[in-house]
Amino acid sequence: WHGMFVAGVSGANTDNGIGIAGMNWNSRILPVRGLGKCGMGTDVDIFEAMLWAAGAPIDGVPVNTTPARVINMSLGGYGSCDSAIQEAVDIAMSQGAVIVASAGNESDLASNYAPGNCSGVINVGATGHGADLASYSNFGSRVDIVAPGGDLDAAGDDSGFMLSTFNDGATVPGNPAYALGIGTSFAAPLVSGTVSLMLSRNVNLTAGRVQSILEGSTRDFVAGTRCGANSLCGTGLLDAGLAVASTVPSNGVAPPGSVPVIEYYRSD
Repeated sequence: WHGMFVAGVSGANTDNGIGIAGMNWNSRILPVRGLGKCGMGTDVDIFEAMLWAAGAPIDGVPVNTTPARVINMSLGGYGSCDSAIQEAVDIAMSQGAVIVASAGNESDLASNYAPGNCSGVINVGATGHGADLASYSNFGSRVDIVAPGGDLDAAGDDSGFMLSTFNDGATVPGNPAYALGIGTSFAAPLVSGTVSLMLSRNVNLTAGRVQSILEGSTRDFVAGTRCGANSLCGTGLLDAGLAVASTVPSNGVAPPGSVPVIEYYRSD
């Protein structure tokens, strides 16, 4: 139920008096299963699932008639972003998708883990208490931004964990439930939910423009923390409100083939 937990962080219902409020409760979730029982499958299965989600045709699979604008990949593995993975990312982005990935939970350099280390992917690290780097989060120059992912508190208990939607079934679906958890997997959907809010204001945003707004609207790290003292945590802390407020609304969908033009004026 990892995917259910992730989906809840991005889009759980709100104002209903139970559970949690998702980042964008009006978003639509496109659940895509890329692996079989117990996680059986290959990298090819995962990245073909990403391509299908973006609207790219996949042999032997019906066409996706509702392509996703934001693809959250709360997954990863040790290794470089090889050409096959980068090509899949490039194709998905060419379909108009924004790809958000979790940086990983190995307390290691994020540049060692794909797909977060691929070009064009927004790679998300996790913070815990005090808005500092979580004890488990990957770090380094390949982290673009950080968001809350939960962590053990000073007493070593779970009061600092994330809460989200879950299921009480052990091997098959059971009853709806809630669960606690920590990880960069749960920081990434906070960013994905924010991106979906940005796109609701301006459907014409490119992936590069989305990342620029996200990084330009972050909060500064707290002085004296690991993130504040070193270049470990990307550009800053996710500020969802400012990111959305910094997105200039569009009046309609741009015609196919259009490119955004931004003018700068200097009086001197």
